[in-house]
Amino acid sequence: MGKSLGFIEISGVAAAIDALDIMCKTANVSLETWERKLGGRLVTLIVSGDISAVTQAVETALKKAIKKPVASAIIANPHEEILKIIEISKSRMNKKTENSGKEFQEV
Repeated sequence: MGKSLGFIEISGVAAAIDALDIMCKTANVSLETWERKLGGRLVTLIVSGDISAVTQAVETALKKAIKKPVASAIIANPHEEILKIIEISKSRMNKKTENSGKEFQEV
């Protein structure tokens, strides 16, 4: 994981994918995880990288995303408790990915 975390919360999965694409093309950041709430109507993206890349990625997505994000944050050098929360989210995301792969294999 990079030294910094960037968060964008946005309405809708398509808008979230657009915002993630903007962030990844703008700067050297990587998707750590994402959380979908309210049936995907509210999506939180979490990216990591060095502080300047994360800042540039989040600020550009705030300006250029197809929908205006409802919230954003940048955390430089996150506390280990924050990293634990991110790891829990990543493990949930990985389990969902593994399970969806099994469904395709069974068909």
